Amino acid sequence: MIRFRFELYPLDEVSSWGGDQPTLHWFGLTEGWYWLEVGGHQLLRRTRLDHPHPYVDYYLARLWEDVNVLTPDVLEPVPADLQLFIASDPAQWACDPLAFVTAGDEDGFGDIDPNAPDHPVVTAANWHGEHYLDLGYLRNAPSLRFWRTVRGDSDEITVDWRHEDNGEIGFTAGPAVRFCVPTAAYLEAVHTLDRGLMTAVLQRVEELERRGGLPGVDLDLVGLRREHEDRAHWLARNLDRTPKTDWDTVRQGADRLLGDPHQASAPTA
Repeated sequence: MIRFRFELYPLDEVSSWGGDQPTLHWFGLTEGWYWLEVGGHQLLRRTRLDHPHPYVDYYLARLWEDVNVLTPDVLEPVPADLQLFIASDPAQWACDPLAFVTAGDEDGFGDIDPNAPDHPVVTAANWHGEHYLDLGYLRNAPSLRFWRTVRGDSDEITVDWRHEDNGEIGFTAGPAVRFCVPTAAYLEAVHTLDRGLMTAVLQRVEELERRGGLPGVDLDLVGLRREHEDRAHWLARNLDRTPKTDWDTVRQGADRLLGDPHQASAPTA
């Protein structure tokens, strides 16, 4: 129902770093392609790319790290009265959150320092932003958000994709798609990504140890093994984190950002 998919470069095709003094490290060993399968779509599958792997071509460690950091915020259920806000697009908001960092506040929060990061509007905007998967390292990056809704017996993660094709960088998913998947399925996808990457990189570490490294590449095999053993615990450590959301402050800020909530509902796919 939802899966993070990837394929790594063959070990001998992984790019070394450093020019005249090439080096290689754990992060670099994860060079490959990746995408997300959900709702019958392959998110992050490119258009206009004639290649056996028409997906994002980057280091899988980046996706893995960002998913690990994002997941505790995704798993925090969004209260019913904030569903409209979390589903909204910042382009719809009645005001720019940055205005409350750089200018005074004259309409109801005069006792709050507008330059402080805990201003309600800034707090709400930051909370909204904590549900985005960071894809800013891509050219013409898409927006990909996740949030959790619990209603009665229903417990789901919404996956929200937005992208504007610029004529050069496009994706087959199109401009807007939104799906809901069981929270258990999302969490299993996160664990499957973690297990898959840890297994694949361990195999690479063991192969490099058997070879004694790579010709002409500075590679600390002992340090590589140590880093891998540490990273094998990263997901568990991240899942131990519990967000400390100030819901009252988020509500105040959300009301300000939405303005008239009846005019601020997000477009549907």
